Amino acid sequence: MVALKITLDVIVVVASVLLTLLILMHKGKGGGLSDMFGGGLTQNAGTSGVAEKNLNRLTVIVALIWVAVIIALGLLAKYNLI
Repeated sequence: MVALKITLDVIVVVASVLLTLLILMHKGKGGGLSDMFGGGLTQNAGTSGVAEKNLNRLTVIVALIWVAVIIALGLLAKYNLI
């Protein structure tokens, strides 16, 4: 069980870093801090290319993996399996 906990801990750390990077790669929607740092200069009127759609899908997949691992760690801790 210790190996399972260590594996899940590693997965949650990797997923957290990857999720942070993926979220930061998204295009700003304007009106916030993204405009302050120049994000509003190349704003297209809400259009989304193939790369943006794939980035959205990848972000959702990584977020779901992150949530599943967090729930698994919580259940393991609740039932004293770790």
